[in-house]
Amino acid sequence: MFSALFSFLGGSAFRMIWGEVSSWMTKKQDHAQEVERMRLQAELDAAQHSRNLEAIRVQADLGVKTIQVQAEAAMGGIEAEAWADVVGSTTKTTGIRFIDIWNGAIRPLLATLAILVVVAQIVANGFALSDWDRELVAAILGIYLADRQLMKRGK
Repeated sequence: MFSALFSFLGGSAFRMIWGEVSSWMTKKQDHAQEVERMRLQAELDAAQHSRNLEAIRVQADLGVKTIQVQAEAAMGGIEAEAWADVVGSTTKTTGIRFIDIWNGAIRPLLATLAILVVVAQIVANGFALSDWDRELVAAILGIYLADRQLMKRGK
């Protein structure tokens, strides 16, 4: 009787049972691998999405910065133009002799006063100037010296 049972199990039945168990284990492993692959793919997709969002944010920031730089450059050009107009207007003659003499004398007078302010501040502060003193003197000297250089070039 045992030999009949072994013969039965040793024949096709054992292979069938083992085939079904083996097939079930293989499907279980395939399913686990597929779930793991999907989890990894989701992580990769999330990381790619984060990189894309960061790239879009950086591009937007760069676009904004480009616009800011262009605006600052435009403002610098406008300021330079305005300064050139101011400096240029100091040399225009009005046709009124008194005003033209006054305009001709005021620049050298302001330059002389600026030099006196520098000397007085150096003496009073022990050879140290405040920012305001430097800015005032630089503005006065800038108008005076720029005017002279532009006049020499005929502008």
